[in-house]
Amino acid sequence: MTETMNKENMKPINSSDNALNDELMNDNDMAKDGIEIEKDSADITQLRTPIKVDLSPVYNFLGTQTTQAWVDAAINNLPLIIQDHANCEKKAAGTAMNLIFRYEFSYDLQCKLAQLIREEMLHYEQVLGIMNERGLEWKYLSAGRYAKGMLKHKRTYEPAAMVDVLIIGAFIEARSCERFASLAEVIDDERLAKYYRYLLKSESRHFEDYLALAQSLSEDNIDERVAFFKEVESELISSPDTELRFHSGTPA
Repeated sequence: MTETMNKENMKPINSSDNALNDELMNDNDMAKDGIEIEKDSADITQLRTPIKVDLSPVYNFLGTQTTQAWVDAAINNLPLIIQDHANCEKKAAGTAMNLIFRYEFSYDLQCKLAQLIREEMLHYEQVLGIMNERGLEWKYLSAGRYAKGMLKHKRTYEPAAMVDVLIIGAFIEARSCERFASLAEVIDDERLAKYYRYLLKSESRHFEDYLALAQSLSEDNIDERVAFFKEVESELISSPDTELRFHSGTPA
């Protein structure tokens, strides 16, 4: 992921597809109309009541839903799930940072990745605050099988390898969103449930950002690769898993 692509090989994303920019424009319009808009804050107590988000694109993108067994296990092991959530936010920011160095010749790509990094690091800081508030000490957590289970199918030549990495990133983001929604519906902790609902607005958009980046790097339609990884991801989520993690499969 350190090799730099030539400028002529880059295909910038159409700025009209940049949902983040659309949101900023909407926020500016609301501010002009005297409507209060949410300010990003690392303190989750300062976050506005989250809006209702249509998650049908996320559910349609994923091949299977989280099992009730995983939801039950997660609720019974919230300290572990909260810390692994922090790990996920940190890893997502690191992945986007690697990409921003790789694709430095495209303005649209740079802007989208910079926005992703800002959001992921804000979420990381917010989850750290949740851990501190609850007196949760940071403990070593080994990586689960989920990401490695998809990355082992990554192609070995460029730009196909990077296209696959971005498609995998899309599934990770979509699965995160689906699990936040699953937990928010049943968790007996209003503050944490509200925070998970707050995350849905950004997380429900991230998977589409990654898919757009993947398509921009490929001369061929990526639907076939998306369908392939959809099956791989579904198998990892629905099959028995010996380790409980935010993206683990059905508890064995």
